[in-house]
Amino acid sequence: MTENQTITPNQGPTGHPHNTPAGQADFDWSTGSGKFGNYSSEERDRMESMYNVSLNNVQSNEVVKAIVAGISERDVILNIGFKSDGMVARSEFRDMPNLAVGDEVEVLIINREDANGHLLLSRKAARIMNAWERIVKAHQEDLVIQGKVKSRTKGGLVVEIDGIETFLPGSQIDVKPVRDYDQYVGKTMEFKVVKINPVLRNAVVSHKILIESDIEAQKVEIMRRMEKGQVLEGTIKNMTDFGVFVDLGGVDGLLHITDMSWGRISHPSEMVKLDDKVQVVVIDFDDERKRISLGMKQLTPHPWEAATTNLETGSIIEGKVVTVADYGAFLEVAPGVEGLVHVSEMSWSQHLRNPSDFIKQGEVVKAVVLSIDKEERKMSLGIKQLTTDPWINIREKFPVGTRLTGKVRNLTNFGLFVELGEGVDGLVHVSDLSWTKKINHPSEFVKKDQMLEVVVLDIDTEARRLSLGHKQIEENPWDTFSTIFFENSVHQGTVVTVEEKGAMVQFAYGVEAFVPKKQMLQADGKPLKVEDKADFKIIEFNKENRRIVASHARTWQEAKDKEKAGEEQEVAKYQAKATQDAASESGIMGELSALSDLREQILEGEQKAAEEAKRKLDEARGEA
Repeated sequence: MTENQTITPNQGPTGHPHNTPAGQADFDWSTGSGKFGNYSSEERDRMESMYNVSLNNVQSNEVVKAIVAGISERDVILNIGFKSDGMVARSEFRDMPNLAVGDEVEVLIINREDANGHLLLSRKAARIMNAWERIVKAHQEDLVIQGKVKSRTKGGLVVEIDGIETFLPGSQIDVKPVRDYDQYVGKTMEFKVVKINPVLRNAVVSHKILIESDIEAQKVEIMRRMEKGQVLEGTIKNMTDFGVFVDLGGVDGLLHITDMSWGRISHPSEMVKLDDKVQVVVIDFDDERKRISLGMKQLTPHPWEAATTNLETGSIIEGKVVTVADYGAFLEVAPGVEGLVHVSEMSWSQHLRNPSDFIKQGEVVKAVVLSIDKEERKMSLGIKQLTTDPWINIREKFPVGTRLTGKVRNLTNFGLFVELGEGVDGLVHVSDLSWTKKINHPSEFVKKDQMLEVVVLDIDTEARRLSLGHKQIEENPWDTFSTIFFENSVHQGTVVTVEEKGAMVQFAYGVEAFVPKKQMLQADGKPLKVEDKADFKIIEFNKENRRIVASHARTWQEAKDKEKAGEEQEVAKYQAKATQDAASESGIMGELSALSDLREQILEGEQKAAEEAKRKLDEARGEA
């Protein structure tokens, strides 16, 4: 039997179906040399059975043992006990430079028989499959596995385990932070598999977990001997913005930035660096959580005890601005000795809201000690006290009625504040800005930092308040306006704003009037728009409230009413004349009717007389 001979699928020599092994389904028992044709059906079945037993029943995607049958420059011939040998590229045996015929290796059956009848094998795939199974087993049974660090990657290292690449996070390399990953590249190390993904066939390993168990005993011993106030030596292990972690010999303690120095520091690097040996004191510790709080400044006396000996209320000191907050600034008068300058104590001005506008971090300034509490280690300072209070004798400086010019410092919904001098501000209410204009917000009238002329209206020394006015620099024009814009007078105006309820119209002299929505209608039924010019009739003038109400609709409605009244008068005259004419005509007709009746009566009388005469004539004739 040769490879070129064919067998009818699933049929024996007589054409009957048989359970033939793989690779024999295409062999045709009915063809070939005369020898095969001389076999009986029983002999053929027996020989077929012997052939099946002699071959391994192998399956695709199965890892099997193979014997090296031959080696060429490019390929290695392997015998797995199948009907044919398989070939694997020699490059898959680079890890076996001394490979020889007769050696046993493991391979993966890719395909028992391809389209060309070849057996396809792979040693690399077998190694990967076996390696993955070992990784999975190591993860399931918590076993230690060896691997070689192949390269550095983002966040960690790539570890190769029997041809499979796994990930070693930087945090899992050592119990101490590792700053140089490159030192591990090329090293063979022991690991534990901490996470696997069966679908993607990737794994995460850890070397740190192997050494943690060794130092756990050290931690227990250190925590057992731990006491508050105990002075220890440690090594700076890690550094953060809020402090440093100190290795005390197997257990870490936190040295917070506020416990490093009595003075203020912005970052721990100002005092220590990594791997420094430092002396620290145990402030507190939690045996259960294995947390230790350490201190460094506590090893030196507190500077308050010496620095504040000569400080008293009223003393003038000099300090450096170390912190600026919304509520004030802290001045360091000595290392570890600070005082607070509240925002209200920076300036006599009542409108200083942001301390950063007055003082800057890093500045060296003078201040007055307002209060000091040595037990609480607190000190209140003031800067404005170094200058004279501007509100002293304020009535003599700014009498009521005084006309002044100041800078607009702030705008509010109800008015604006004008600075008349250092620490002296006054309020101009929105109603005191103009005699004639209705101002909803001061920004409609003036801008911040603009100079504005004002008049002092009132002074409240206790509350430190000045009431100012701007419109009062001119006389009240409403006495004059009452003689011009009286009720029922008509004036030309310009629509300046249109709102939901009506519009504002500006007349001569800057006078503004309110026009209700219904009174904005024109003769064509359309409302007036902004910048439209038209005649308006004054329907209300209120001097006390400085209010004028006008109407455009009334200007044309009254004219229309007059026209209508004239038309109605003409109609009335016409109707009267028609009535008179009708009456006159009725009299004539009466007279005619009376004449007609008279004529009829005359005619009737004449007829009767004639008849009577005839009667008398007939009687007379009869008698004759």
